[in-house]
Amino acid sequence: MTRRERVIEALNYREPDFIPFHADFTQQEHDRMAAYLQDDDFESKNGSHLHCMQYSGFHEPLADNPEFFKDDFGVIWDRTGADKDIGVITDPVIDEPDISLWKEPVLDEARLRRDLEQMLTSAGDRFTIAGIGFSMFERAWSLCGMENVLMYMLVEGDFLHALLDRICEYNLKIIDIINEYPLDGIYFGDDWGQQKGLIMGPEHWREFIKPRVARMYERAGSKGKFVLQHSCGDILEIFPDLIDIGLQCYQTFQPEIYDIEAVKREFGEKLSFWGGISTQQLLPYGPVSKIKEETRRIMSIMGKGGGYIAAPTHAVPGDVPPEYIAAMFEVFNEQKSK
Repeated sequence: MTRRERVIEALNYREPDFIPFHADFTQQEHDRMAAYLQDDDFESKNGSHLHCMQYSGFHEPLADNPEFFKDDFGVIWDRTGADKDIGVITDPVIDEPDISLWKEPVLDEARLRRDLEQMLTSAGDRFTIAGIGFSMFERAWSLCGMENVLMYMLVEGDFLHALLDRICEYNLKIIDIINEYPLDGIYFGDDWGQQKGLIMGPEHWREFIKPRVARMYERAGSKGKFVLQHSCGDILEIFPDLIDIGLQCYQTFQPEIYDIEAVKREFGEKLSFWGGISTQQLLPYGPVSKIKEETRRIMSIMGKGGGYIAAPTHAVPGDVPPEYIAAMFEVFNEQKSK
């Protein structure tokens, strides 16, 4: 069974010969792991089953300050702090609820196609995923500021509906391009949750976010692609909504937030899960013995009946000791010898 076949089995709620696995790394953690393993190309050799690329608005460094990056939407990202991969926005591009301030970015289609083609060329036998990061709520707050977007849900609904419609239409153009390629899945990144419950609450999510997400899922699935969604935090209360509009795999799945046994029982035949190995409370602190024990425990619960891709809950941050990542991968790979 190839790695791609193993993931497809899992996403179809069947148990493959062993549980597929994956890990993403922040650039800081990648560099630490490469130094620890003395191999800059370690990610292609660790057995991970997924091969991913993500469009979140191409980011280019400013000529006069290379720690600040400008994306396709005109947003400036400050990476002088702890987050060197994304950063934080400086000032809102849309600073008042006026839809005339929306300027649709010019998509660098040639660059996007090159990235897709390069991913396919280097995929080997892995399951391929193209993603849209900052796909809806995050794109709106990156343009307007999060506090403003949450306020607009209450007092400027017409403006926010208009803005989200434009973001959705832009994303549909990207999905149409992705659908031209023989990829396996399309992934949407959009953080909706906090440590307990949704940031905006389920009612506002259903009014503002769900209708556009449904359109994107439908377009992605129209060409037979698997539909995958990333959201950090607790989004349990909208799992039925997501299943209803076509989601097949939810990514992040933080064990410090969810009762994983209860979620597996209730949703395990309707929704696949990708994640489960905590980057919040487990991997940064260890020790190795606990990481191995907990990784095995989570895999034994979530892998029953398929529907699971074992992975850290997020791109591994730069504060995780490399030996702890190595311990996790040791557990992932020990399945092969059983």
